[in-house]
Amino acid sequence: MAILLGLDVGDTRIGVALSDALGVAAHPLCTLTRKNRKVDLIAISDLVSIHKVERVVIGLPISLDGSIGAQAKKVQKFAQRLEHVIDIPIEFQDERFTTAEAEDILRELNKDTKAQKELIDEVAAVIILNDYLNNDREINPAAPTEHS
Repeated sequence: MAILLGLDVGDTRIGVALSDALGVAAHPLCTLTRKNRKVDLIAISDLVSIHKVERVVIGLPISLDGSIGAQAKKVQKFAQRLEHVIDIPIEFQDERFTTAEAEDILRELNKDTKAQKELIDEVAAVIILNDYLNNDREINPAAPTEHS
C-alpha cells in the first residue's frame, strides 16, 4: 500500500496528515500556516518528498446540498496549482462535517480552546484521510484492514 498525504486546506492554515505504510490509518503530521502560494506549494512538495508520498488526498468542502461552493472552488484551484509541483496523483475526499467532528474529538480529549485551535486542522486532515482509506477498503475489500 502507498503512503498517502491528507490535506485540510483552509484560507489561513493547511492541516496535514500521513497514512501508515499499510494504508490502515492516518496520523497527524503538522499544520502549515499559509504564507503565499509559492511557499505553500513548496512546503507540501517537500513533505511529499521527505515522506515518499505516492498520493495526496485533499478534503473538498462540498455544500450540504452537494453543490460546489466558493470554498470548494478555492480548494480545487489549489489542487490544480499543486499538480504542477508534484508528480503524483491528487484525489478529493468529501470533507463535510470534518471540522465539527474534529472539534468533538478534541473536546472529548479535554483540549482547551487554544490547543483545539492549534490541532483542529491536523485532526480534520486525519479524518479526511481516514475516510478516504475506509472508502477505499469498501471499494477494494482486499485492502488491508485493522484486523489483517
